[in-house]
Amino acid sequence: MDFLLDPNVAYLFLLAGVLLGLLAIVTPGTGLLEVGAFFCLALAGYAVYNLSFNWWALVILALAIIPFVYAFQAPKREPFLILSILGLVAGSVFLFARANGQPAVNPMLAIVTSVLMAGFLWVAVRKSAQAVQMDPVHDLGALVGQIGESKTRIHEEGSVQVAGELWSARSEKPIPSGSLIRVINREKFVLVVEKENSSKS
Repeated sequence: MDFLLDPNVAYLFLLAGVLLGLLAIVTPGTGLLEVGAFFCLALAGYAVYNLSFNWWALVILALAIIPFVYAFQAPKREPFLILSILGLVAGSVFLFARANGQPAVNPMLAIVTSVLMAGFLWVAVRKSAQAVQMDPVHDLGALVGQIGESKTRIHEEGSVQVAGELWSARSEKPIPSGSLIRVINREKFVLVVEKENSSKS
């Protein structure tokens, strides 16, 4: 475990743990991200316990999570994401200190990893926030009222194409294949349809 007492190695584990932890917030429930974050942060914590570090940098790291979560909850909150990234970069770079209080992490390593982390978080969080705000693609409720086409004869069962996708369907009255249909209800993943006034020729 002595290699962990190298500030540069500890810095990389800390950065990896923070990134995995933030990704776990963005995409919860995977399990792997949480385990990876715990493992990396545990190793970084061992280094923090044994190395000299700046308390104020640790506080900045913790506080940087607040604007990150706020920025993820909705799009167009870039200033909070920028604030979070700056806090994460500053807190991680200045966490491990020399006897004189100066950063112990190699400057070039800090610059390269900070730029990569900032770019990755910027893209990942913005894309994730946009995805959270999007309506589900398979919202069956949104299909009610839409017009489609029967691909088979429909009565007790059949198939229709609605919104560019093929769905199982049923109807109260027989509907010939190739007819225009309207979705009037849904029963789980089965669409209840009726024949439109005009048929597709």
